[in-house]
Amino acid sequence: MGRLRRLADLRNLSLVGVLAVLIAVGGFTKPDEFLSTDNLQLVLTQASVIGVVTVGVTFVITSGGIDLSVGAMVALASVWATTVATQDYGLGGILLCAVLVGLGCGLVNGVLIAYGGMVPFIATLAMLASARGLALQISDGRTQVVTVDPVLDLGLPDAYVLGIPPLVLIFAAVTVLGWLVLNRTTFGRRTVAIGGNAEAARLAGIDVRRQRLMLYLLSGLCCGVAAFMLIVLTGSGQNTNGNLYELDAIAAAIIGGTLLSGGRGTITGSVLGVLVFTTITNLFALNNLQSDVQQIAKGAIIVAAVLVQKGRSTP
Repeated sequence: MGRLRRLADLRNLSLVGVLAVLIAVGGFTKPDEFLSTDNLQLVLTQASVIGVVTVGVTFVITSGGIDLSVGAMVALASVWATTVATQDYGLGGILLCAVLVGLGCGLVNGVLIAYGGMVPFIATLAMLASARGLALQISDGRTQVVTVDPVLDLGLPDAYVLGIPPLVLIFAAVTVLGWLVLNRTTFGRRTVAIGGNAEAARLAGIDVRRQRLMLYLLSGLCCGVAAFMLIVLTGSGQNTNGNLYELDAIAAAIIGGTLLSGGRGTITGSVLGVLVFTTITNLFALNNLQSDVQQIAKGAIIVAAVLVQKGRSTP
């Protein structure tokens, strides 16, 4: 346990070092723009939405599962929550709808995987296609503009708390709760146990199927919250929302130190992974570099992280 903790600390310090290098590069190439308060707030705000999704994905991967449907669930929740009928209920109606849609999708994933015996990759891939299709059908391919002022006001500077955007505060709260649940509760210990060896966990008295169901519900909940945050950020709901979120969230969790095969997860590392990727995206945008180069850089980081994990797990 002590060795694992030291490795986790070293990995987190490495990610902090990478962040420091990225900040130094940004400060050198675009000092006035990158280091401005507005840009730093933008980076944190953009990291917040995918960050909340990544917290849920981290739990799923730690248990030995995978969720490829998170981006589609965000899209469906954002579209469903911004229909004219839903907006009639105001901020509370939009938030409740987004969360319920996320939970509903997570429930379907959980039932299919935990009780239907489906492979997580196939079940969540099917949800990805279905949720995207339903989001397109509901929105008819159009952008649904939010007209509820309390929702739009959350994205304005007047709503900032001590200069911190509300979305960043939500992300911080989700991160703290996720860390506490994973590291300080029975639920977290059971998650790690079934990821390490599901059969041994079953023999130890853990209801593996129920635990897996709860994990996919948690992932769906995080997607619902993220959908509401995206609605606040963009002032709209679109069927294209959450595009490639599943890849970004999985990649952030992996480079943060969550073991892809399960049995080890770290919320802190996942959050640092999100910040690294978001900072890279921001640097490329400020320096007018093409997005294809950005994707190549992200891919190289993911490959390097997986190779490092493989090297450490090899006896």
